Amino acid sequence: MSARIYQRPKNAMQSGKARTDEWVLEFEQSEARRPDPLMGWTGSGDTQAQVSLSFPSKDAAKAYAEKYGIAARVHATPPKALKLQAYADNFR
Repeated sequence: MSARIYQRPKNAMQSGKARTDEWVLEFEQSEARRPDPLMGWTGSGDTQAQVSLSFPSKDAAKAYAEKYGIAARVHATPPKALKLQAYADNFR
C-alpha cells in the first residue's frame, strides 16, 4: 500500500486561503479502473483510493505513515510567487 503526502493547494475558485496549511495523505490506486458493463460508469474495487486524511503538519502525516507501515512519498510545496502589480500598469 503506497500513499502520497502533500500540502493542500489554494482553491482556484476563491480568493481565500482556508485550509492551505493542512497536509493531506492520499492512498494511490492499487488496481486499474474499469467500465461497468451495465451502466458504463468507471470504477474499481479499490476502496483505499477514496480515503483522504488531513494532518496539521508534514511531520504528523509522516509519523502516521510510519506507524502503520505505509510507504509514503512527500511532495514538496511549490514556492509561492506573488506578482505585485498596480491597476495603472494595465494601461502602459
